[in-house]
Amino acid sequence: MMKEKSVWGLHMRERHGSAPVDAGYITIGWHEFGDASLVAQNRDAFKARFAATMPDAKPGNIPVSAGQIFRFIHEMKVADVVIFPSKYDRMINIGEISGAYEYRPELSEEYPHRRRVAWRRHISRDQFSQSALYEIGSALTLFRVSSHAEEFLMALSGEAPKADEQDDIPATTVIAEQLEENTEDFVIKRLKQAQSAYEFEHFVAHLLECMGYHARVTKASGDGGVDVIAHRDELGFEAPIIKVQCKQTLGVSGRPDVQKLFGAIEREEKGLFVTLGSFSPDARTFEQSKSNLRLIDGRALVELIYNHYPSFSPRYQALVPLKKAYSPAL
Repeated sequence: MMKEKSVWGLHMRERHGSAPVDAGYITIGWHEFGDASLVAQNRDAFKARFAATMPDAKPGNIPVSAGQIFRFIHEMKVADVVIFPSKYDRMINIGEISGAYEYRPELSEEYPHRRRVAWRRHISRDQFSQSALYEIGSALTLFRVSSHAEEFLMALSGEAPKADEQDDIPATTVIAEQLEENTEDFVIKRLKQAQSAYEFEHFVAHLLECMGYHARVTKASGDGGVDVIAHRDELGFEAPIIKVQCKQTLGVSGRPDVQKLFGAIEREEKGLFVTLGSFSPDARTFEQSKSNLRLIDGRALVELIYNHYPSFSPRYQALVPLKKAYSPAL
């Protein structure tokens, strides 16, 4: 019978401390949503409610977030198993849902959505396989546990989890890749949201200076043409002169954009196009045909930032706050 139970994973913020386990409940945020029991019992109604109450939410996030609220209210059933990996004490808490949805803003204005839980087991993280820990490390607040449900159900029944060290390799590889991807997203988001297009041009100029160039933002900045001029010598007379266009966009830059920059490049000059987004295949084909043209997309820009970050001024290190960390290298 235990195998027939749905197994859920849920993340709660560290600020909750031990309260959810001590008081026997689970909770989620999205307080703007209001009392979810008043919304029609279908996903479309939840998506519409989410969009209406949280107008600043990105359109792509609405189905995911609304779906998690819907699952918490309607798909989690009494007697289902819930796993709560606590960051507060690094314990894996396993219990069973014991009550229906409750809207309790008087208990927590920020986290008003609650379900009662009978916690059964509290087990150290190191008792589980690494791949099982990875599965419950999902980026989502609420999610189904499927691949390693049996391992957690065994722990719930009192059996020792079978922590197989062989699955450390694929799991830690994915964790490391996920960390790199999340950091890349963070850097690009900061460069997009924490400065204007003009300030982004100054950021690119500073990056070039950290690479050993002299760089200056042009007076014609922001017109879609040459935004930065860089050169090796202090006065800017010696070849090569690099003309840089900076595009603070997350979209795709096409061949016409690249050709416009190339049209401003003289015979002995170089062209550099820097964007937070990406380039179309036609733009890349055009680049390959020009030895004095280089296209830097968001991913390549992040790599350059990593390489020269120690040379950044305090201003730009504050703009993109990073710290060196270690991740599995296999």
